[in-house]
Amino acid sequence: MSRQGLGLADPERENALLVGIIEAISAGPELGPLAANVARLISEATATDLCFVHVLDDTGETLTLTGATRPFDREVGRIRLPLGQGVSGWVARHQQPVVIVERKEDDPRYMPFPQLRGQDYTSMASVPMSSHPGGFVGVLNVHTRDRREFSDRDVRLLTSIGSLVAGAMHQARSHRRLAARERALERFAEQVIAAQEAERRRLAADIHDGITQRLISLRFHLDAATDALAEDPDFTAKQLVQALRLTRLTLDEAHAAINGLRPPVLDDFGLAHALASLARSTPGLEVAFELDECRLPEHVEIALYRIAQEALHNVVKHAQAGLAQLDLRYSSNEVSLRVTDNGRGFDAGSLPPGNLGGDGYGMSSMSERAELVGGRLEISSRPDHGTTVMATVPLR
Repeated sequence: MSRQGLGLADPERENALLVGIIEAISAGPELGPLAANVARLISEATATDLCFVHVLDDTGETLTLTGATRPFDREVGRIRLPLGQGVSGWVARHQQPVVIVERKEDDPRYMPFPQLRGQDYTSMASVPMSSHPGGFVGVLNVHTRDRREFSDRDVRLLTSIGSLVAGAMHQARSHRRLAARERALERFAEQVIAAQEAERRRLAADIHDGITQRLISLRFHLDAATDALAEDPDFTAKQLVQALRLTRLTLDEAHAAINGLRPPVLDDFGLAHALASLARSTPGLEVAFELDECRLPEHVEIALYRIAQEALHNVVKHAQAGLAQLDLRYSSNEVSLRVTDNGRGFDAGSLPPGNLGGDGYGMSSMSERAELVGGRLEISSRPDHGTTVMATVPLR
């Protein structure tokens, strides 16, 4: 038995279908519901038995079944087709419609999916979904159990529907990317605030535990010296000597606190010199270094300096290493910082994927600093084989 095409000879039915498609497009920006509604509307309004909407994924290499009429809606998200494979893959690759009236199995482009029971359907029409200026987004297929002769008018109508859907899908993708960007900005703001608060807490603790306590002690010695000035010159001299010693210690701690806020050498000489000074001044550890001279955006220099500072601190505190290597490599595309030690190492595979925190090595702080400047942090280590910390930041 053979019937004619889409069965939309009546212009009113065709217009009703287009109006329904437009209403589905206006319902919301989500790809899944949009594809499902389009498949249902086409199948209900035409003389076809089945409609599939395959959408190109973000890689641009694979089609994913995103909308389907019952009972195949349960296969949505499970059927994937690389470009160039199957009829839909061919349509996607060549941007041209395909009509198969019968004997699909004889067409070299046909690739059966057992889940979709292609053997139960005789004829099919497949058209690309594309719009200007967005471009290609997927493939629209209709299938019939009985033999059908799809006309050029049918193909043009399906292509027009595909163009409408493509425009909506471009908007949906833009909406999704915008939402993802907003979420990333929210996380970025949270990380900035958390980093600032951590720095404030650290600085407050340093001032309270060091500078403040020494100033209190200094005042005590000066008060004692003042009281004993006339009666006991020797005692006064001892108090003044002690006060002088405390003054020097307080100045050293004040300088350390200032360096904790921002090392002046960064402003004066740049990142490479600041890292060299850090390597030479790391206590209890020999640090060799190879550093490319470069001037980077201020926030990138600070982030990389702090990562190096934390990494070397970890080596001294945890690694039981005698030697570390500090390298800074610069190119027009990216800058990379690497800290390697010959210490005891640890099982890096035990760290949770995508989460370097909670390990007691300050890795969460380093990772967050790298992410805040658009970079990434990689940790490689094995027991008794040392550790390598690698921070890479793209330069735009």
